[in-house]
Amino acid sequence: MKYRILIEQDEDGVFVAECPSLPGCISQGKTRQEAIENIHDAIKGYLESLKKHNEPISPSIEEEVV
Repeated sequence: MKYRILIEQDEDGVFVAECPSLPGCISQGKTRQEAIENIHDAIKGYLESLKKHNEPISPSIEEEVV
């Protein structure tokens, strides 16, 4: 599954990554790459928690660039 993430650098220089399709799924890192790796782990944990609690999983996003 693929999910869109948003990455912004805050005023302290920390990169904050969030997955809008999964409410509350946010992570951060000192570098952009670290934020991406951390949000990947956060998404994985989020989805595992949904499965464990028999909650519906948001569909992955398909997009095209034209």
